[in-house]
Amino acid sequence: MAKYSDEFKLMIVKEYLGGPLGYSLLSRKYGIPDGSIIKKWVNAYKAFGKEGLSKKRSKKRSKKVYTVQFKLNVLNFMKQTGASYQETAIEFQMNEPSVIAKWNITFIKEGIEGLKEKTKGRPSMSGKRKPKQSKQEKVISREKQLEHENELLRLENAYLKKLKAFQDNPNAYLEKHKQRWHLNSKKKDLN
Repeated sequence: MAKYSDEFKLMIVKEYLGGPLGYSLLSRKYGIPDGSIIKKWVNAYKAFGKEGLSKKRSKKRSKKVYTVQFKLNVLNFMKQTGASYQETAIEFQMNEPSVIAKWNITFIKEGIEGLKEKTKGRPSMSGKRKPKQSKQEKVISREKQLEHENELLRLENAYLKKLKAFQDNPNAYLEKHKQRWHLNSKKKDLN
């Protein structure tokens, strides 16, 4: 896919918002392969302003790290409401819907373990040895580890139950959850 400058994106978004041309006509006018790209830019602009159009690739900024729980919440929201990646990203104040798509693919292939942050690079070869933990510290950390694992299994179990309900009757399931999502979004608009 071609890279577009932030100024170019802003120009097209403003032309869409201020003019009679739709997504497909603007895409033809400027030689953009698909009108959905412009739709994505317009939605990002509406949600985040001018900053929504830029890829934040600064050297000073490090990659945002999301917790496993946050990733599960995002995926669960998307499954329950039937929201698109773009709508889900806007709901959770994220600028890149493609990140959610990657989480979804990873979750389907690897489960919750795939959503955990992986260390990158080669491990350190320093000669320093870590001090050994006492038995009491090991027991406490083991208990915390089991509690954490138990919570993840509960979440996975709840997710699988909802997935089964969706697979058994997708239309009824989606209709039920879309109504709930729309009611909640209307409540937010009133506040």
